[in-house]
Amino acid sequence: VRKDADSSERVLMDMRWGLVPSWFKKDDPSKMQFNTSNCRSDTMLKKSSYKGALLKGKRCVVLADGFYEWQQHSGGKQPYFIYFPQSKDAMAEGKEGDEEWRGWRLLTMAGIFDCWEPPSGGETLYTYTIITVDASKDVSFIHHRQVRAGKGAAGRMPAILDGDEAIRKWLDFAEVPTQEAVKLIQPTENIVFHPVSTFVNSVRNNAPECLTPIELGAKKEVEATPSSKVMLGWLKNSQEGSPQKKENDLPRWTSQFIHSPSPKKSSADILQQWLGKEGEPAAKKHKA
Repeated sequence: VRKDADSSERVLMDMRWGLVPSWFKKDDPSKMQFNTSNCRSDTMLKKSSYKGALLKGKRCVVLADGFYEWQQHSGGKQPYFIYFPQSKDAMAEGKEGDEEWRGWRLLTMAGIFDCWEPPSGGETLYTYTIITVDASKDVSFIHHRQVRAGKGAAGRMPAILDGDEAIRKWLDFAEVPTQEAVKLIQPTENIVFHPVSTFVNSVRNNAPECLTPIELGAKKEVEATPSSKVMLGWLKNSQEGSPQKKENDLPRWTSQFIHSPSPKKSSADILQQWLGKEGEPAAKKHKA
């Protein structure tokens, strides 16, 4: 974090997933012997990998369309896509000159970042971890498994910041101290989900099939919920707006979660609007 930074300023940056602590001494971060992609909320102030960064106010928000979880059953593992409920506005066309984004509501997940500099010199590496909490009641059945005592064991899910006020408090490291900020890290019930094809199981697959709802048993596409109907409409509009015309050329997304936007607004437009910094020069991305 810059010493002269305004704590209310929001900066968009590319970071690598998997936090590398600033104190890591080896020249190659891939030599870390532990996984830091996710960080448990109940131990994040105890683990040396996260405690230092957290106490220094290095809090961030990770944006994604949603995330996947797999349910274990006798036939294998069934993937589910989990996301914020979507309003009908996600399918609506904005009026000319309308600055308000009406598309997909991105998940806003709480994270911690750190800045690592190679001991021998070189470019600073920015990395992050996603904080996890106990799974909420609505999705706990996905994680449910039988343990020896005969009781169910709940899994984990990302810590989701629901609403602008929660996001503001989490990011404002100067006005909101660490002990107050960590109180925001709680499971949320404001999420929806639907089963998707095992097509998503391969990281090589990056297409609308990864999100399209299916009917369990029949394995056919189905409009399962009001929110998934909005998602289907969104996928359809995205494909119609794609400059790719070949039938086999499916839209390519910037990640497994973020899909091609409608031609009126790009994913960068969405993120810049969320940051409240539309029109900022690209060079600002390098400040943190």
